[in-house]
Amino acid sequence: MKKMKLFVLLVCVLALVSSCATVGGGAGSSMDRISKKGELVVGTAGSMPPLNMTTKAGEVIGYEMDIARSMARAMGVKLRVETMPFADLMPALEAGKVDMILSGMTIIPVRNMKAAFVGPYYESGKAFLTKYDKIASAKDSSEVNNTAITLAALRGSTSQAFVEALIPQAKLTLTANYDEAVQLVIQGKVDALVADYPICVVSVLRYPDQKLIASLTPLTYEPIGIALPPNDPLLVNWVQNYMNALEGSGQLKAFGDRWFKDGSWIKDLK
Repeated sequence: MKKMKLFVLLVCVLALVSSCATVGGGAGSSMDRISKKGELVVGTAGSMPPLNMTTKAGEVIGYEMDIARSMARAMGVKLRVETMPFADLMPALEAGKVDMILSGMTIIPVRNMKAAFVGPYYESGKAFLTKYDKIASAKDSSEVNNTAITLAALRGSTSQAFVEALIPQAKLTLTANYDEAVQLVIQGKVDALVADYPICVVSVLRYPDQKLIASLTPLTYEPIGIALPPNDPLLVNWVQNYMNALEGSGQLKAFGDRWFKDGSWIKDLK
């Protein structure tokens, strides 16, 4: 508790300093732009509970949004959240439309060639969301690799790459968001959704009457990180140091407990 209080005090001091002077960085740097605009723009899908999700009132909430709001406060600026399909997030970062991405994005080499990553701040893995015990109990992708199986995955995600590489014989349907994919499972239009483990678990809690099952053991290792512009070492350094402080103070764990252990927020979702 003492460590957390000290961290909160540090954040307040950082915010005060940020309001009195330009956040460091040369002209044209991301930090300089963020400071001058008084706004941190974070890109997210807004449909990946409990990491990020949209309420009935249109507010984007979740574990990652707690991180984003904390960073904005430390910078002494406002937070603006830009929601878009997951596949559009990296192009938006490359075009400078967002300052960073917080959206359950796995750190993989092909993405890291285009963007810098800080993390992981969460470790996940692939899993199945299904109504069938045989699929839910699969310990290896080969157990579902046949033409009789129909799967759904988020377009542009590592789940899509996972299916195409390791379950190529299954029929694959790509969706723009997880809500659409989960509905395909509920309606029986696909046998299973392949997604990060938290998405599957939350979907079971969200639709308790649909007899959904989440596979108990993640099938892969997925380190989740913050994607940042590749040409701005100051912003990358600031985010890395800030995330280290969040973890060291216990605040990052507190964010996680709020969203992963307490499901009271589910009733507020769309």
